[in-house]
Amino acid sequence: METIVNVVLPAKNEGQSITRTVQLIQETRPTAQVIVVDDGSTDDTADKARAAGAHVITHPYSMGNGAAIKTGARAADADVLIFMDADGQHDPADIPRMLEALDKGYDMVVGARQKGSQANRGRGLANAFYNRLASYMTGHKVEDLTSGFRAVRADKFREFLYLLPNGFSYPTTITMAFFRAGYTVRYVPIHAAKRVGKSHIKPLQDGLRFLLIIFRIGTLYSPLKIFVPIAALQGLVGLSYYAYTFFTMGRLTGGTVFLLTSALTIFLIGLVSEQITQLMYKDSGTGGHRNEPTDEDGPRT
Repeated sequence: METIVNVVLPAKNEGQSITRTVQLIQETRPTAQVIVVDDGSTDDTADKARAAGAHVITHPYSMGNGAAIKTGARAADADVLIFMDADGQHDPADIPRMLEALDKGYDMVVGARQKGSQANRGRGLANAFYNRLASYMTGHKVEDLTSGFRAVRADKFREFLYLLPNGFSYPTTITMAFFRAGYTVRYVPIHAAKRVGKSHIKPLQDGLRFLLIIFRIGTLYSPLKIFVPIAALQGLVGLSYYAYTFFTMGRLTGGTVFLLTSALTIFLIGLVSEQITQLMYKDSGTGGHRNEPTDEDGPRT
C-alpha cells in the first residue's frame, strides 16, 4: 500500500518556479497533497500554486521560512511529511528514494547535497564546517546539516515545533533535535539544481546567522561539548601564564587569576546550559514516546 504523504513547500515570491515544482511533485507522487505556504509574497505565487492544484495557505506578511514550515506541518494531515524548497532546486524524482529509506524504519530522511550542489564556494565551505561540527557534537556522521529537503514522520516532527526558529535555520534545529531525542536519521544523496529566480539569502546577514547556527548546534545537543574545550584551553593558558610569572617574577599576578576564574566561569555556564538542554527535551506527555539517550549511548543513526 502506498504511503500517503503531504509535501510542504514554503514559498516567498517564487512565481517563476512554483507551477513547475508543484506539477513535478504531482507527476512523481500523484496521491500526495501539496501544501504551499505563501509567506507574504508580493507576486503571484499563491495564484499560480492554486492553479497548479496545490492547497495554499497564505501568511498576511512575511514571517520567515521556519514559520512557513511550522504552518505547513500544522495543516498537514498525513503520517509522513516531505519538505522541499519551492525554487526548483530540489528534484521531486528523489522523493521515492527518500520514502523507501523512511519505510525501512528511519524517523527522518534528509537529502544530502553532493559536490557541485552548493550555490557558491563560500556557502559550500560553511556547510562543510557545520557538518563537521554537528558530527562532533552527535558522535555520528552528519552529511548535510542545512538541507531543506527531508522526509519525516509527522508525529515526531511536531514534537519539536516549539523549538524551531522562524528563520532559515530550521533544518539545523530539527536535525539536532532528532539526534538529541534518540530518533533515527538517514541521509540520501541528491543533487540540488540552481534555483530559479533571485535568492533570498543576504551575505552580511547570513554571516551573522551562520555564527548563531554554530552556537545553536551546541546548545541544542550538548553544550558541554562546546564549553569544556573552551574552558580547558582558557585554563591551560592561565596555568602557562602562572608558570611564566612565577619563574620570572616569583608571584601570582592578577592576569593569572582572571584567566583561571574565567575558565571556571565558562565551565559553569556550560554545566548550566547542559541542564537547560535536558529540560528542553523533557517529555511533556503530549508528543508521544521519546527515547532519551544517555551521554554514553548517544543518538542512533
